[in-house]
Amino acid sequence: MNNLPVETRTGWAPSLRYPDPAVVILDPSFAKYRLFAASVERLATGFRWMEGPVWFGDGRFLLASDVASNRIIRWDEVTGVASVYRESSNYANGHTRDLQGRLITCEAAVTRRISRTEHDGRITTLADRFEGKRLNSPNDIVCQSNGAIWFTDPPFQLANNYEGRIAAQELPHAVYRIDPNSGQLHQVIDDLAGPNGLCFSPDERTLYVVESRAEPSRRVWAYAVGKDGKLSNKTLHIDAQGPGAFDGIKCDVDGNIWAGWGSNGAADADAGALDGVMVFNPEGRAIGHIRLPERCANLCFGGADNNRLFMASSHSIYALYVNARGAERR
Repeated sequence: MNNLPVETRTGWAPSLRYPDPAVVILDPSFAKYRLFAASVERLATGFRWMEGPVWFGDGRFLLASDVASNRIIRWDEVTGVASVYRESSNYANGHTRDLQGRLITCEAAVTRRISRTEHDGRITTLADRFEGKRLNSPNDIVCQSNGAIWFTDPPFQLANNYEGRIAAQELPHAVYRIDPNSGQLHQVIDDLAGPNGLCFSPDERTLYVVESRAEPSRRVWAYAVGKDGKLSNKTLHIDAQGPGAFDGIKCDVDGNIWAGWGSNGAADADAGALDGVMVFNPEGRAIGHIRLPERCANLCFGGADNNRLFMASSHSIYALYVNARGAERR
């Protein structure tokens, strides 16, 4: 693997002040999650479009997708070095780990599949078709504690030859579940426009799904999860009216949703001020904002105590220690 340079880009520098002014308290309830002597760190930069971070605690490294470069990047906690983990990743996007610690990947173009990297490095296809039709461009993914794998499948990466490959859409925008026992693929949601990030509540009784192409606003929907994997009681959990847009999401152990966040473009007033991570409490109210100089696409918790927030943000990977722990741990 070739080491990648950690570039210094103009327009951003780590804060020398504590508390870091980039960690903004929007509601007093967020104050307990901000650590006084922790600041936003830029771990690596110089990428094209970073997505889908996943933490490997047993190896003390982070994997994340540099989507437009068609590769997966590895950042090592011990050395601080970013290197290429996999070239020609089939425009990989989201990642998770299964109950055996194996890498599960959304390969969003070319193969258009969910793959599993075995411990010996072999790659196994878990799903690439539904009812004989090819998946669109699998986007984000989560593994439930019973081994079921859930993922979103919008057609985003079928639209150009930069972040994917232009190809025909064969299936509706949908969310799928791979049964942990039979391996059978089930289409569980088919009525969302641009299903994107998804995560479970700490007790896994609720599934949250981002609808990123909803008009006139961006939304997060909540579904009750049955023991058989069936969903019910669709409820609008967050309606982000106005500027700003969701991407990837994760829950902490208190049930707060930490969301990749950013502007939808120049049409948003003061667009740069929106970029970063927005935190919503279990009732769906915004309580905190971690400001970054780039739009954050996705995030994950990691580190030895599962309290380090890793943020894949356009050209860079950032991190911040917080007084919260991720609900999902592999």
